[in-house]
Amino acid sequence: MVVEWDTTERFANPRRVGGGVVTPARDQCGTVELTGLPDAQTIVYRVRFEREAARGASTWATGRLRTPRPDKLRVAWTGDTCGQGFGRNPDYGGLRGYAAIREARPDVFIHSGDMIYADNPIEAEKPLASGAVWKNVTNERVGRVAQELDDFRARFAYNYEDEHVLALAAEVAMIAQWDDHEVHNNWYPGQQLADDRYTRERDASKLAAMARQAMFEWVPFRSGPVHRVLHHGPLLDVFVLDCRVFRSPNGVNTGEDTMLGTTQVAWLIEALAASKARWKIIACDQPISLVIDDGPNHEGFANGDPGAPTGRERELALLVQAMKTRGVKNTVWITADVHYTAAHQFDPKRAAGLDFDPFWELISGPIHAGNFGPNELDATLGPAVKFQWGTPPEGTDMLSPLDGKQSFGTLDLTKDGLVVGFHDTAGHELHKIEIASS
Repeated sequence: MVVEWDTTERFANPRRVGGGVVTPARDQCGTVELTGLPDAQTIVYRVRFEREAARGASTWATGRLRTPRPDKLRVAWTGDTCGQGFGRNPDYGGLRGYAAIREARPDVFIHSGDMIYADNPIEAEKPLASGAVWKNVTNERVGRVAQELDDFRARFAYNYEDEHVLALAAEVAMIAQWDDHEVHNNWYPGQQLADDRYTRERDASKLAAMARQAMFEWVPFRSGPVHRVLHHGPLLDVFVLDCRVFRSPNGVNTGEDTMLGTTQVAWLIEALAASKARWKIIACDQPISLVIDDGPNHEGFANGDPGAPTGRERELALLVQAMKTRGVKNTVWITADVHYTAAHQFDPKRAAGLDFDPFWELISGPIHAGNFGPNELDATLGPAVKFQWGTPPEGTDMLSPLDGKQSFGTLDLTKDGLVVGFHDTAGHELHKIEIASS
């Protein structure tokens, strides 16, 4: 694989980067890191594959990206792709939510998890409650639950076979994280799945290892852990969290339960304190104050008890109080996961005896999945719902993409402030929030 980049489409002065030999060992995928890019520029790149022994080369595939400007930056985010059996339906226009994100012209796109639904088969037809039938493009591997490495690979390939996903990927830098459905609903390390569809492998940790390998092959990741900080010029640092690998088993969530783990919490506090960026986005693949059930147990941070922090809430309490102590300003939390859009404002005056600086949690999605909710709000950290959209009418279990409630969010950053926009996939702005810089 060979990559060249320049600052003009003429490629008058291309810089060439070798990508190494692409083989089936990585599902014919390759990763190249470009360094030394100039600031505040449009970078045009092209990629091709050259055969050994000078036996010719493929045609160039081209793309572009924008390196960060010091004065303004637009970020888009969402999550939940091809969930609940809603795959690529040609009559619907494929994964057309990605076209709406592209039309919003973000500089950076954050996929907040559930990039695939490895546990939700994409079958040829899905009957809807309305009597209509959703029709999918499908194949043998995506039509079943993923239990083999090639099954997980096929899920990522399936998404990139959509023209809208491919077009967005070729023009906008993506920051990715995983949540549960890259493996199995509500999974945790060491779990043995009580799911009869899994006939080859039920160990969630072994399935997660395959899912992680496929994800690192198909998605732009450096080697290393999923949790990381990505610097995007003087305006933005993005802190990507991992709510899967370090969690304790899902339980009643009132004792010693953990979500992020001691090491990740300590890393996040130090990384936030060291950040010199004006804005700090904390990309968390789980909402922090919505009660998310896992049968009789709890999947999320919150446990429904409005009193002092217990269980996984203790990690959040430690975080937000340490952020104030260390002088960390201008943070916003973003997530998806719960399949509806919401804005939550957190204030210590409403919290259970905690001292922290007020902050926002912003939730958007799904971009292409069923709509659910709303979830119960846990009062421990003092949240208040300031906006909510996309939930089904009372008495309705789920909406489909045909119901028009798919969504994504945008963040327009300057040194003086941040403007939040919530959007549906038809191009309408649903709500706007202005947040001043501290």
